[in-house]
Amino acid sequence: MFTNIYFLKQLIMATFNVPTRANVSETNQAVFDKLEKGLGFVPNLYATLALNETALPDYLAYQNRKSTLKAKDKEVVNLVASQINECAYCLAAHTAIGQMNGFTEEQILEIRRGEVNFDAKVAALATFVKATVINRGKPAAAATEALFAAGYTQANLVDIILLISDITVTNYLHGVTQVPIDFPAAQPLEVAAAA
Repeated sequence: MFTNIYFLKQLIMATFNVPTRANVSETNQAVFDKLEKGLGFVPNLYATLALNETALPDYLAYQNRKSTLKAKDKEVVNLVASQINECAYCLAAHTAIGQMNGFTEEQILEIRRGEVNFDAKVAALATFVKATVINRGKPAAAATEALFAAGYTQANLVDIILLISDITVTNYLHGVTQVPIDFPAAQPLEVAAAA
């Protein structure tokens, strides 16, 4: 069985090479240039979206839509969903982004567990996202009530659901393609819990 898993992983990795600027359409080349200018590089997962003519610009437009959520709220959603979906790529990327937005490494580990002790509002959001992702869009009423009691609005709830769908796209894309992670690796949660 382990041989089959190893073979499957090698087959997937061999099938999905990260495209370079020269390998993508002119439309996607323009997006690559914009990413290079803004981020300093084109993340491998974004580059993989460019295997399709419209997926990368469409995804970025969706990801960058106006939202009622603050940057820290977005990272809570991204970290919890990526942990549940076991996406090492997105955990690495959003750990880095979470730290840039002011979360400490310890806080990020709490968020990833969905068991936050450092802030009641963050705890309500993490609990709601965890319940929503685990239960495939059907969180317990108590999780939704706690979200509203913490100060989130119905408009925020819509944005939270849209953000869960956004991060799920990249979680799944990495799960299938296993493109190389080009962010510092996130600390494994099991090791963090034992420390």
